Amino acid sequence: MDARVETPYRIFDVTLGRRTILSPNMARLTFVGPQVRQMATLAPDQRIKIFFPSPNGLPPAIPHRADWYDLYKSTPVKDRAPMRTYTIRYLRADECEVDIDFVLHGDNGPASRWAGAANPGDPVQISAPNRAHHGGNQGYEWKPPAGVRNVLLIADLTAVPAAIGVLEELAGLSAPPVTQAFFEIPEPDDRLPVPVWEGLSLHWMVQLEAAAEHRAYGALMIDAAARANLPQGAFSTEAPPDLPEIDVDTVLPWDRADTKSDSFYGWVAGESDAVRRIRNLLVKERGVERTLVNLMGYWRHGRVRD
Repeated sequence: MDARVETPYRIFDVTLGRRTILSPNMARLTFVGPQVRQMATLAPDQRIKIFFPSPNGLPPAIPHRADWYDLYKSTPVKDRAPMRTYTIRYLRADECEVDIDFVLHGDNGPASRWAGAANPGDPVQISAPNRAHHGGNQGYEWKPPAGVRNVLLIADLTAVPAAIGVLEELAGLSAPPVTQAFFEIPEPDDRLPVPVWEGLSLHWMVQLEAAAEHRAYGALMIDAAARANLPQGAFSTEAPPDLPEIDVDTVLPWDRADTKSDSFYGWVAGESDAVRRIRNLLVKERGVERTLVNLMGYWRHGRVRD
């Protein structure tokens, strides 16, 4: 079976086209290649995988086969191409270009290291939705109900690209919902352009400007969850559920919302322990209906995980 035709996700061979610095801690990398013409994206938080050169400098060589992931996982860890998860920011398939925003955090990881040093023409591989597949691609959680009236977004810098994509989608609606957006960023200049409308309340929460007790990573996200102005439709009519504890050092918290109610829809993404604590705060302490909020741990502070 040829993965390029049959599978929901396929491998794309691409090279770096250009790098655009967006802020002190964010860069947009544009990847190019004829195979991008067959790439698809289905939501503003569409997840993809990028495979980077190995420590010895060899470029990734994931085969174009339906069982590519099984082959990848069966390869000894020391021999695998480093893999990280990202979000498609903009896809221009007809132009064979895809933009992916990278958080720049120095030389302490294969993705950031590559993003800071790569030159146009340097190769990587991407696992992304296959335009030729029509059986229901996934890899995204932003699935609000039609006519949703109230939206809550909470994100750290790693999730800001997806969250701004959500705002762009909402702004394009004929009647955008009342939306509260809380974005935790390292520095004041990490604020990025976003669309605005009368019902949008946007809060850039800057770590460098925060009081000492709120400078721990994720603390501003947690504070936002505590003070967000939630509509009545966000609350459960039953006692809070008994949420199982999550060991965020071994498991990324990941709760999906449903689309049964148009009264409220939440989307929370970022550092795993902050997301775990927000989950408890919203559901257990504030009584928010669990099924109305997506809660996604993108990464764990101090841990490296493919």
